[in-house]
Amino acid sequence: MISVEEAQRILWDHCPAVRSVRVPLSMANGRFITEHIRAAHPHPLFDMSAVDGYAFCKDGKQEWTVVGSVAAGEVFPRAINSGESVRIFTGAALPEGADTVVMQERVHRDGDRITHNDTGLKYGGNVRIRGEHVEKGNILVDEGDRLGPALIGLLASVGVGAVVVGGLPRVRVLITGNEFTDASDPPAGRIFGSNDVMLQAALAKELVPTQVEHVGDDTKALSAAILRAVEQGDLLITTGGASVGDHDLIAPVLRELGATIHFHGVAQKPGKPMLFAELNGIPIFGLPGNPRAVLILFWIYVLPFLQRMQCSVAPGLRSDELKLMEPIEIRGDRAEFRAVKVDQGSVIQLKDEGSHMLTSLTAAHALAYFPAEKRKWEVGERVRVNFIQ
Repeated sequence: MISVEEAQRILWDHCPAVRSVRVPLSMANGRFITEHIRAAHPHPLFDMSAVDGYAFCKDGKQEWTVVGSVAAGEVFPRAINSGESVRIFTGAALPEGADTVVMQERVHRDGDRITHNDTGLKYGGNVRIRGEHVEKGNILVDEGDRLGPALIGLLASVGVGAVVVGGLPRVRVLITGNEFTDASDPPAGRIFGSNDVMLQAALAKELVPTQVEHVGDDTKALSAAILRAVEQGDLLITTGGASVGDHDLIAPVLRELGATIHFHGVAQKPGKPMLFAELNGIPIFGLPGNPRAVLILFWIYVLPFLQRMQCSVAPGLRSDELKLMEPIEIRGDRAEFRAVKVDQGSVIQLKDEGSHMLTSLTAAHALAYFPAEKRKWEVGERVRVNFIQ
């Protein structure tokens, strides 16, 4: 068996990038940028009013004559002179000759004459200056950044209509085993499957196209399914059959097909039997069948691998180092990932469950990582946590 850290190093060394694609900004949410994006235009595009009110030149006058109005999307046809004002609305371009806007609530108007009572109004008040938010040429998004609604809105505000992002890996999932049933009243010895829908949900959150296939414990059928998957996809995930028992067929079938197995077995709990291989240039994750192990292995290994394939520079779960609220002693000699809650920056361990149990993961905020080199942890010591929500 290898360590968690060595497994991660091997994965990074064998992670292919999916070819980049250009997509409309409206379809880029959740995608990873593959090139720097600079602002082609400033924001705001021009000096504009921040409020509904009156624009004028603040040059010591106390009364102004209203000579017209300008709304958002319009341009006042001439420069205004000292002592003149223009009725202006939020987002409208500031007329030439004006430098200040007074809010309409602070104005007294008598016919075409106005005064105001805003004693705190300063030169340039209530005006959004051209480029004060973003200057032309500013880098707005770095290579490897993930786009979200705020970044998408920012890019749109400076005229970006399309972006180049990492391509979405096509993922194929093989659920192996003869023990699963769809019957509402399961036959003796059969169980309800959960890995298929659980992985589909996890992959859907990452936007990647996914196909799931079920295959029984049959060497010929499994071999054919693996060949189909690597021909049609960019990444293969299998569940079940990853250990070394008589019915664990993943490793023997992969070897028979000529795959390169980079590692088989990681000194961790849960998920010790995990396998990573390549066949015809396609990476393969062989996960065990227990659902808790499957989901934790997905979060810790598969998820960052998928994001790295899309050119992410910071793939994987958000993490931090937080203090323990209770002492913890780890048995055995393997690293462990445990479900925890986080309260006011401190870690509270949830019930330690077997690798087939999911209950504590439904309540967890994060997975705490306890490396194999340290077995006892005292109150107040810091541990690495990987946030799952």
